[in-house]
Amino acid sequence: NIFTQQPSYFSDLDATLPTVLQVFNNILRKCGLQCEGASAEPQKLEERVNVTPGNMPLQELKDIVLYLCDTCTTLWAFLDVFPLACQTFQKHEFCYRLASFYELAIPELESAIKKRHYEDNSVFADLWRRISHSRKKMIEAFHILINQVCLQPILE
Repeated sequence: NIFTQQPSYFSDLDATLPTVLQVFNNILRKCGLQCEGASAEPQKLEERVNVTPGNMPLQELKDIVLYLCDTCTTLWAFLDVFPLACQTFQKHEFCYRLASFYELAIPELESAIKKRHYEDNSVFADLWRRISHSRKKMIEAFHILINQVCLQPILE
């Protein structure tokens, strides 16, 4: 494993995690689910558009679901092959942030996918498969984190 060969990679991982967390914040922002005042950029009132997963263009919804699916699969794969990274993730309150994201975003995205009218039913099937896969990988990543950070120390 590369981390045992180059221990300074742990500090690189530590420095990278805020970027990983920003991915989830970006998805929330694009879905109109981020809290007021959480944005780093001020907006003029007339520029504020109330975009939700239910009323955004289909291509934007597809892009968000693909981005989420890719992110969750990569995150799970990394933690699955390198569970020692969990301690670094926990330093950034990753379990809390992941659970909060899941609670805010997944029901909204699932609802938007179900309620939308599709010209091609295969688009619905693909979006539903990808959001379901994302949900599953988030839960599996959370389980790895909880197992490594909370349960394994008790068992040792």
